[in-house]
Amino acid sequence: MAQHVLLNNVEHHDLRVITRRDAALGDAVMLAHTFPAEFRALQAHYPIVYQKTADGLSFQAVALLGLQPGQNLFLDAQGWDAAYIPLALQRLPFLIGRDGQGLQVHVDLDSPRLSRSQGEPLFLPHGGTAPYLQRISDILGAIHHGVQQADEFLRALLSHDLLEPFVLETQDAQGQAHKLGGFYTVHEDRLAALQAADLAELHAQGHLQCLYMMLASQSQFASLMERQARALAAHV
Repeated sequence: MAQHVLLNNVEHHDLRVITRRDAALGDAVMLAHTFPAEFRALQAHYPIVYQKTADGLSFQAVALLGLQPGQNLFLDAQGWDAAYIPLALQRLPFLIGRDGQGLQVHVDLDSPRLSRSQGEPLFLPHGGTAPYLQRISDILGAIHHGVQQADEFLRALLSHDLLEPFVLETQDAQGQAHKLGGFYTVHEDRLAALQAADLAELHAQGHLQCLYMMLASQSQFASLMERQARALAAHV
């Protein structure tokens, strides 16, 4: 159960964060939330798609890490098998907090990543911010600004009817067929059919490149399925 508190250098002066990537530390997840400003870094490794939000009223961009709930095909015995880890996972166990003065850093005290004996220190011996915590602050800032800009990109997608649902056939370790559904990708034909004025507007708003990054990421579905095939073969 999560226990979110405001991070401070008095109560948490000796906290450390275990940074290795491991299922036991919370990395066995099928997807990671993302935002358009991160699409360029993600598209070289993961399919970028949208899913409905929990209330069913909107959409959220995600990077797919697996093809079944609880499956991360980028985790192996050596850690994370990709050159880039989504920021939504890099920032854990920290969260963005707010007060009247601006953003704050909160921490989940129940996270298995926290330790008082191993990992990266958060504070220097005399109370200053350690380099690792400064990096986390930068990541949280990037996420905050990225999420703010994400609404504009989503509005552009919806206004041009550029999201379409898709279904992907997958298999589990027992060889049973499953259908991966509930996700949406860019409708390439509709994008190609847009008028020049619409494309120019999307470009001027900075959205066109993000659309092409999403399309480029679709090639990673083949890589993801290859990873799953190797994982299944290893358990035969």
